[in-house]
Amino acid sequence: MQIPVYQVDAFTSRPFGGNPAAVCPLDSWLPDETLQSIALENNLSETAYIVKENGRLGIRWFTPATEVDLCGHATLASAYVLFQELGHKEDLIRFDSKSGELRVTRAGDLLALDFPARPPQPAELPAEILSALGGTPLEIYKARDYMVVYANEEEVRGLSPDMDRLMKFDAFAFIVTATGDHSDFVSRFFAPRGGIPEDPVTGSAHCTLIPFWAKRFGKNSLYALQVSRRGGELFCELRGDRVSIAGRAALFLKGTIYL
Repeated sequence: MQIPVYQVDAFTSRPFGGNPAAVCPLDSWLPDETLQSIALENNLSETAYIVKENGRLGIRWFTPATEVDLCGHATLASAYVLFQELGHKEDLIRFDSKSGELRVTRAGDLLALDFPARPPQPAELPAEILSALGGTPLEIYKARDYMVVYANEEEVRGLSPDMDRLMKFDAFAFIVTATGDHSDFVSRFFAPRGGIPEDPVTGSAHCTLIPFWAKRFGKNSLYALQVSRRGGELFCELRGDRVSIAGRAALFLKGTIYL
């Protein structure tokens, strides 16, 4: 069996920036064990699989360790492949996923994800976990992931979490965030239990970040930077119980997987 594979850098306009994702278009779904093995072999934060069934597009995402219910950058990468490599003509793509219908709209070189909002609620974390994250947290919230707010961008950039200690806590991921120096807000994303010590740019995290910062700033349109080493930019908007997360993408490679 031969499977096409594309590697796309998402939320950036250039290779070597943003967040790399593998995209594998399939004729039909393969066994979960095979999908997981391919993701582990690819060794990227996410591998996305897309299948056309009964006129609809299905999408699933796997880290090297597990399947996840929502992934922004790999959805953006999948839409890029459909638009740029596979000849999708319309400016709208609809994906069926474990998080419901997801839409991606093309506007010039920007691709906008339409995702469900996940507003966070106040929460607590053990002192040991806060110590493992580092810095001086100001506020703690939780949706799917824990979100920890810091005083400024410099503190978020300077964090060097203890991944071994974070692994011991029963949580998929930790978002750290603060107001930005040259953006409305910045963030980083750590998910060691999901096989991702630090994710370069995380669309799904912005399902939580956007409603939080929109309320804090009193505006619905926001410009965000994820300040990982690779870095990425996101053009964000709160739309009621949905969020729009827009960014660019760049193709890095395409090839064939042999099974």
